[in-house]
Amino acid sequence: MQNRLDRLIDTGTLLGFTVRVRDDYDVNTIRAVMMVEVVGKSTTQVVRRLRGLTEISALHTTNGNWDLVADIRAASLADFDRLLREVRMIDGIANSETSLLLSTV
Repeated sequence: MQNRLDRLIDTGTLLGFTVRVRDDYDVNTIRAVMMVEVVGKSTTQVVRRLRGLTEISALHTTNGNWDLVADIRAASLADFDRLLREVRMIDGIANSETSLLLSTV
């Protein structure tokens, strides 16, 4: 493959390369996963409130000790901190645990 690319560059057929990245990729974005425990039958209300938070890019139901898993994308640590404070204020959330995603391996 490399030899073919070299020939295409040498003959002037290829003038250069570009890289396309996913629309949701930003190296400076703070990414995290939040596990949420909901009290009683308040899941619908909690889901509605969490969906209203712009930093939560996806919300999933799950089984086990946690009821919901939230994918978080924040522009800065200040935005991330504000989000955590907002989540703590939502009635119906008994507990949450958040892990920052440091690198993809």
